[in-house]
Amino acid sequence: MNVTSLTVENYLKAILQISLQSGSDWISTGELARYMDVAPGTVTSMLKTLKQSKLVEYRPYEGASLTEEGKHTAIRVLRRHRLIELFLFQTLDLTWDQIHAEAENMEHAVSDFLVDKIDEHLGFPETDPHGDPIPSIDGRMRRAYPNLTTLAACPPGTHVKIVQVTDQETEFLRFLSRSGLQLGSQGVVKEKNSEAGIVVSEWNGQTLSMGVHVAENVKVVPMEAA
Repeated sequence: MNVTSLTVENYLKAILQISLQSGSDWISTGELARYMDVAPGTVTSMLKTLKQSKLVEYRPYEGASLTEEGKHTAIRVLRRHRLIELFLFQTLDLTWDQIHAEAENMEHAVSDFLVDKIDEHLGFPETDPHGDPIPSIDGRMRRAYPNLTTLAACPPGTHVKIVQVTDQETEFLRFLSRSGLQLGSQGVVKEKNSEAGIVVSEWNGQTLSMGVHVAENVKVVPMEAA
């Protein structure tokens, strides 16, 4: 795959992921620029190119939305990425802070045939090692936990289980690992200090203080709904 095609796939995947997080089909140029860590002007230029290719709808000062063709491509790339992550995690025993970067490199090189074989080999899983839903072979975005909320949103006394981590930066994942937290960890929210912006929780007898903005990246389900 050439660099242009790789860049196109990265942008389409980013637009899809932002849309899934926000619940809106339309995303702003600024949102995409922050997500891609590039200048807004670079994003605007790329969106115009994607519009010419009929992969996005683009409106100046409003933002962009994936066309059906663009969404199809984005879901295919996202499916590759998340299945590769799970394959590396389960087969090569890589840590969850290592697999993201490796999957970013591999997702553009593997064929759909190989990805489907990986899916079959893994038993058609619904989520990747970070708890993100893996699109099905027919492009459906699956959601394993309909009662998903954030650690930051839970009132004190709520017993929870971690099912997804939305911040996949290496340092954040290492912070969770050092704290003994992983998918499936069960704990209880002990305190929410709005003035200090801190959420205090307890996991296996260990108390952990976390900033509200950090706790928003830890997705949980109440134990009653787990």
